[in-house]
Amino acid sequence: MELIEQTKQLIYECDASINRFYKQRELDATPQFFEEVKPFADNIQSLLIEWQQNALNWIKENRPKYMHESQIQNVVDAMNQFVVQSFYKETSKKRFIQSVQSVHYTLSFFLRYLEGESEKDV
Repeated sequence: MELIEQTKQLIYECDASINRFYKQRELDATPQFFEEVKPFADNIQSLLIEWQQNALNWIKENRPKYMHESQIQNVVDAMNQFVVQSFYKETSKKRFIQSVQSVHYTLSFFLRYLEGESEKDV
C-alpha cells in the first residue's frame, strides 16, 4: 500500500475514533473486548507498523526540514492508545480529544510533504 494512502487511512481513523468515542458515550455501552476492541485494534496496529516503516524510510530518503522520526513514533504510540480508548465511555474526554487532534495534525502535515508541496508552503 502506498504511503500516501496509508497516511490518509490513518487520518480517517482519527476522525472515526472521535465519532466512535461519542457514539459509545451516547449508547452508554460497554464493548466486548475480545470480540470488538482487540480485533479492531490489531488491524490498526498492523497498518501502523507498516506505515511506520514506510514513513521512516521516506524521511531518511527525503530529509524533510520539519518532520522527524520521533514524530512518527509518537503517532504510532498515541494511535495505539486512543483507538482502544475510543471504545470506552470512561475515557477522559479532554485528553482523548487532544491526543487525536495532535496525531491528526502530524499526519496532515506529513501528508502535505508526501503530496509534494514545497517546504515554503508547509
